[in-house]
Amino acid sequence: MLKYPWLLLLFLIYIPLIWWYVGRHRKATPTLMVSSVMPFAKLPVSYKQWLMHLSFLLKMVALGCIIVALCRPQTFDSKRTSRVEGTDIILALDISGSMAAKDFEPNRFEAAKEVAVKFVNQRNNDNLGLVIFAGESLSLMPLTYDRAALINAIQNVEMGDLNDGTAIGDGLSSAINRLVSGKAKSKSIILLTDGTNNAGQVPPMTAAQIAKSKGIKVYTIGVGTDRNIQITDPFGFSTTTLETKIDEQSLKQIADITNGKYFRAKDEKVLQKVFEEIDRLEKTELDVENFTRTDEAFMPWMLAALIAYALSMLLRYTILRRIP
Repeated sequence: MLKYPWLLLLFLIYIPLIWWYVGRHRKATPTLMVSSVMPFAKLPVSYKQWLMHLSFLLKMVALGCIIVALCRPQTFDSKRTSRVEGTDIILALDISGSMAAKDFEPNRFEAAKEVAVKFVNQRNNDNLGLVIFAGESLSLMPLTYDRAALINAIQNVEMGDLNDGTAIGDGLSSAINRLVSGKAKSKSIILLTDGTNNAGQVPPMTAAQIAKSKGIKVYTIGVGTDRNIQITDPFGFSTTTLETKIDEQSLKQIADITNGKYFRAKDEKVLQKVFEEIDRLEKTELDVENFTRTDEAFMPWMLAALIAYALSMLLRYTILRRIP
């Protein structure tokens, strides 16, 4: 299989090269003024003339091998195309400082990551991605079927990776941008937050209207309880009291606008049930190609090109050598 089959169009260069070669040899035919050429009619064609053509042919072979090598031939141990049910889903995870609240065990942030990882493990046929947001948003993982890479990305996210704040609209916009390229008919965003929008460039309702126009459902999850929380800095030197209040009304509106659903999770068990309910999302059929162990196969072609060109040069500077 060729990774870049369109590069085979480079073989069209053979046309002008062969035209040039034929024209060049026609014009290079030696002439001799004699009264009759009959005595030369039965003379055999010199083997050097055939070797001259062979030298040109070897160069064409070398060029053809290089073109094939540029097309990146690849081999697969196996290839299987299957039709499965799946959907495109982006997880939009709030990583603001308030997620350090300990009304979850060990805190909201770690509990959310743990449940998200379990959810990813259950969605075997889905195209999943990850967006994180705080005072700004970041598209951390594009849509992928690589469960291991996505889980690794979720587990390595830390609070403090972005400026603090809660930019729900920006997080939602980043998730929408990632979903636009998805191929599934069913597209969904799972937005998990514990606060109120207080940062960012895009109002949450504007982002919700954009999601609706793209046919994207947004499932919003409000995490935690409405109460003041104590946040201790990583070194344990100071403690800050932070008031957290989930803007349930906005989260419900976002879900309603996009035909999604709003959930409130006040503890780990409820949060797990929320993800289990979302696991029953609408699915659509997808054609998935599964490959195992892809190997590059361009080296034999490069070796063949080198051998063909070396043989051509060997003929050029030995048997076909020209003496000035």
